[in-house]
Amino acid sequence: MIGSMQTGSLSAGVQSFLDFCRIEKGLAPNTLDSYARDLQKYVSFCRSTSGDTIPADEGVRSYLEFLYRSRLSVRTIARHLTTLRNLYQFLLREGRIKTDPTALLPLPKQWKKLPKYLNSDEIEKLLSAPEASTPLGLRDRAMLEMLYATGVRVSELCKLQLSDLNVDLGVVRVTGKGRKQRLVPVGAAALSAVASYLQSGRDKLLKGKASPYLFVTSRGGPLTRQAFWKLLGSHGRKVGIFRKMGPHAIRHSFATHLLEGGADLRSVQMMLGHADISTTQVYTHVVRSRLRKTLDEHHPRA
Repeated sequence: MIGSMQTGSLSAGVQSFLDFCRIEKGLAPNTLDSYARDLQKYVSFCRSTSGDTIPADEGVRSYLEFLYRSRLSVRTIARHLTTLRNLYQFLLREGRIKTDPTALLPLPKQWKKLPKYLNSDEIEKLLSAPEASTPLGLRDRAMLEMLYATGVRVSELCKLQLSDLNVDLGVVRVTGKGRKQRLVPVGAAALSAVASYLQSGRDKLLKGKASPYLFVTSRGGPLTRQAFWKLLGSHGRKVGIFRKMGPHAIRHSFATHLLEGGADLRSVQMMLGHADISTTQVYTHVVRSRLRKTLDEHHPRA
């Protein structure tokens, strides 16, 4: 199609887009890494077929056909297409292209997976797993309590600073995706666990070092996402939870238990830091499935 011809260097456009996402939009490092990986694959494909010019309609469709032939999951292909849409929208705003070849491309249909979560008994076992007699145990228990009490992402939890927690008001300031901040209430149990950690654990871990972070390692820095993932699995196995369980399972448990207790969807959305309420609505499927089970088990004519 003559009207949708694009000009300019694809690799230069990709680099400008990534710089824009990092500097202007302030996207999280994990999101930037994901964009970079997807676009590197796109650039490599285009160089092998048409050089370094920005592909138009045919080039984009050829790439999508290549992804389908690679037998990637529908979810992965949808992610790649979303990345391309964001790139081309940026190039269009910058005047580097005249039309957006991704505008009319539909996302592949994908089944919505119900989030994995723990029931109340499993949560109680997990929260009591860390040894409260050691500095590391106090830290781990405080982190688990905070994670379940607030539903924050693990990256948000690890980056919390001392100044983010207001014990008097019982709230924590969380910096989420796009550096957006939100205030999340913290329950009494989590505040108590954090207080015990601050009183008897944090200073022993730091050994005289200074650190702005709330949850620290012996080096004074914050715990990494990967390290927290490992300790979560270790504590889970200790209490008999052997299935794969990442930090998001605690976040899902937080949201599910709130909705089961009668919380409204908009409040849960605000606490989770979801930009779009449709992201939060996945938890209503969990609650509805529980209602179905309750009906089947207890109604005389079910």
